[in-house]
Amino acid sequence: MSTHFPKDQEFLLPASRTFIGASLFVALMLDWLPWQGIWLALKPDFTALVLLYWCTHKPYRVGIGVAWVVGILADVADASLLGQHALAYSVLAFGGIVLHRRVQMFDLRQQTLQIFPLLLLAYAVYAAVHWQMRGYIAWEYFIGSVVSALLWPPLTILLQALRRPRANSGQL
Repeated sequence: MSTHFPKDQEFLLPASRTFIGASLFVALMLDWLPWQGIWLALKPDFTALVLLYWCTHKPYRVGIGVAWVVGILADVADASLLGQHALAYSVLAFGGIVLHRRVQMFDLRQQTLQIFPLLLLAYAVYAAVHWQMRGYIAWEYFIGSVVSALLWPPLTILLQALRRPRANSGQL
């Protein structure tokens, strides 16, 4: 079996449910790191990025239901309003699924420009819920969407590298 995949067939790489679940779990753990000060405003949403990756690359495996469950887990862990992350992740997953063909036809730099509005929309949902609960909008949410979009290329490269089939050590 050849381990070389052309650029236009990267989305055909296999992904097991275990790998998808493990990547979402690692993303949740990264989101739960104790961020403080200016880093809190610059904090990317790793879970949203990984979820968006899977929704654009494996839309039949990871969808709105998975996004909702992951969002509920994020809400419970953050002790935030139950459903805040779930709603934002569901909107993000819907956008990723609808645009999955469009995102895949671009290179990574252009993909970043395609997914940035989706991340911005997810952060707008966070801000809207925050506004409804506290009466003001925390503009820091939107800085995180820019940082998250900038992390799209490295995250995509990492997940695609981990998904590639490994050559057998006995083969040359």
